[in-house]
Amino acid sequence: MDLRLFITVFVTIFIAELGDKTQLATLLYASDAAHSRLTVFAAAAGALVLTSALGVLVGAAISEVVDPKLVRWASGIGFIAVGVWFLLAGE
Repeated sequence: MDLRLFITVFVTIFIAELGDKTQLATLLYASDAAHSRLTVFAAAAGALVLTSALGVLVGAAISEVVDPKLVRWASGIGFIAVGVWFLLAGE
């Protein structure tokens, strides 16, 4: 295992997930005393693992057809476009 890659991916995903709607939804479920916190944790963790697995599989499939450099550029432009959209649409 490439430890440097592991740490880079871990830190990137960890920071990206902080305060996002997934974390807020998990917080909402866990704040209800009627819900088992262990069940909420297991379900949220399972969902995150599954979405990450899908991301890896789709990313690997796309890289077989499209140049990874193009994928990075498209992703970067997409993130910038979403950021500009949020800035312009915000009140």
